[in-house]
Amino acid sequence: MILVTRKAHFNAAHKLWNPQWDEARNEEVFGKCANKHWHGHNFELWVTVAGEVDPDTGFVVDLKLLKKIIEARVIEPLDHSNINLDVPFMQGRMASTENLAMAIWEQLWEPLLHPRYRLYSLQLFETPNNSVTYYGPGFVGLPAAT
Repeated sequence: MILVTRKAHFNAAHKLWNPQWDEARNEEVFGKCANKHWHGHNFELWVTVAGEVDPDTGFVVDLKLLKKIIEARVIEPLDHSNINLDVPFMQGRMASTENLAMAIWEQLWEPLLHPRYRLYSLQLFETPNNSVTYYGPGFVGLPAAT
């Protein structure tokens, strides 16, 4: 098995806010991230695919195809958006980086489900110092090499 990773970027705003809490509790827990005027990040996304090398191409996955999938399913809906308000796959979810990583996984899992490769992990950087890594449900390994 070989791991192949593609990096992508998007800029987006969000607010961390629990509507079941009052303003004081939200500010206590989320601090500046609960700003009523929102706040933004320059996100960096690392998408890792695991698989076997295709003997005809020498690739695990065609990186041009991987780029197209990431752009269409993730970057297009997220870039220069308000995650809380504008992104259909984030509706009804707290706009934390952890929840965003899980939602991105849901957008990429099926298009990257192939007999020779699968989505393996996501690493989402909210800042250069803060990131989450997600190994989502559904990854159960790969078929044996033929």
